[in-house]
Amino acid sequence: MIETERLILRGWREADRAPFHAMSNDGEVMRYLGPPQSREQSDAAIDRQTALLDQLGHCFWAIERRQDGVFLGFCGLKPGPEGTPIARDIEIGWRLRREAWGEGYAREAAQASLDWGWTKLDVPQIAAITVLANVRSWGLMERLGMRRDGAGDFDHPALPEGHALCRHLTYRRDRL
Repeated sequence: MIETERLILRGWREADRAPFHAMSNDGEVMRYLGPPQSREQSDAAIDRQTALLDQLGHCFWAIERRQDGVFLGFCGLKPGPEGTPIARDIEIGWRLRREAWGEGYAREAAQASLDWGWTKLDVPQIAAITVLANVRSWGLMERLGMRRDGAGDFDHPALPEGHALCRHLTYRRDRL
């Protein structure tokens, strides 16, 4: 568990399934991530993160607001996706429910995740990916001190060629 001034990053709970599905079924939240997810898909995503946490001690953790315990989304660290230029790296990622946008929660959670990663993981860098149109996401990557790795940009293997979200940007931050 990671605690910040306003947030708790923690393992997933059964009670997170419904709000995570609602978030993952919101077309605006999923705008740059793919189509809204079914309940089975969002449950499978939680199950994958729980398995990573059990196996590695880290994952895309659930974000809970300390003030009231409300589920806000996820942020954390996991192995990069297979078949991508960051497959051998640790990936930082986040997704927040729309009601939590613009409050600085993503940056707070991402910085806490980076700090945890530098303390707990023996890795030379941490990577992130997004699509060009997701200005908020790559803007946050830059505010976190990540740099664009243009040579690492790629077409995501999970998406068909020509899909609007196929082309991904790669960002990296070296250990200081």
